[in-house]
Amino acid sequence: MTDCLFCKIAAKQIPATVVHEDDELLAFKDINPAAPVHLLIIPKKHIGTLSDVQPEDTAVLGRMLALAPKLAAEHGIAVTYDADGTPTGGYKTLVNAGPDGGQVVYHLHMHVYGGARPWKGMH
Repeated sequence: MTDCLFCKIAAKQIPATVVHEDDELLAFKDINPAAPVHLLIIPKKHIGTLSDVQPEDTAVLGRMLALAPKLAAEHGIAVTYDADGTPTGGYKTLVNAGPDGGQVVYHLHMHVYGGARPWKGMH
């Protein structure tokens, strides 16, 4: 898609603060963060919304989910455990789909939010 913002970022036509890149995925810092850590993970292949996913896209969806905890650890927001085994820290992942789902950029993307309770009021 020639007018897709995230396709242009993936093609290096628009700059972004990239935190991960491989053959299929790109992750970068959100330009308008809603939390102390706010990353976006996108497939390099254009997929408009989660509703547009085809059977051949399931592997890339799994890779997106698997990348989230790795990036969380690298950015200091991973789930950790204190001495008695109680979980601490953590992060939130979110995929918006369509206008009623809050999607603004029509290229499938997953948000990874973290920090000191950045999602207060968010579900």
